[in-house]
Amino acid sequence: MSGFCDLHCHLLYGLDDGARTLEETLEMARALVDLGFSTVAPSPHNRPQYAPRAVAEKRLVEVREALGAASIPLELGPNAENSLLEDDFVSGIGTPRARLLGQGAYVLVEAPYAAPVLALPEIIFRVKVKGVTPLLAHPERCQEFEKPGRAAEAVRAGARLQLDVGALIGRYGPRAKKLARGLLDQGLYAVAATDLHSPMGAREWLGRAFQELRQRAGEQGFDSLVRIHPLKILAGESLV
Repeated sequence: MSGFCDLHCHLLYGLDDGARTLEETLEMARALVDLGFSTVAPSPHNRPQYAPRAVAEKRLVEVREALGAASIPLELGPNAENSLLEDDFVSGIGTPRARLLGQGAYVLVEAPYAAPVLALPEIIFRVKVKGVTPLLAHPERCQEFEKPGRAAEAVRAGARLQLDVGALIGRYGPRAKKLARGLLDQGLYAVAATDLHSPMGAREWLGRAFQELRQRAGEQGFDSLVRIHPLKILAGESLV
């Protein structure tokens, strides 16, 4: 049986605010393997201030080779963390500019943390019309999803939601913790991910977060969130 699959992780060094060196990348990879992961789709930020696509693609190849040389059994897939309100996000979907997840049927995208997104259902619709499903990163950390029923509305519109597991144990504050637990109880998350940026303390806090997730979601729900659904999304398969 395959191990866990992480669809949101800043594993590739020197691209954004994630791993800074190859050594940090390898230490993060070892921690993920120790925690049960066998597959990661590293998600460097797709923003003007960070490394462009071509650099990220070269780094993915380089890190794959480094993992093999270090005998770290972790498979890597293509991915990027896009910004919902970037001018060319929606227009880029369906063109070579798009930075999609895995086989290209999904796109990882984050809403702003502290700004409203009044057009959220419309944006989801426009992406879906192009044959791509948006996977909304860490909604529990975004102001828009503090509105009652907003997360469920996004799911009804065709989006999928991704939980940052650290939110369950308060890594992003009490508001995110409360919202994450509420959305989890409602069954609104499709996947859970680490959003790992650094190897520092990773085994300890991720271990606690996964224990909390197991207790709240049950063993079957846990398996769906960290293995079955992420692997399907990476392969471009429907979750329905």
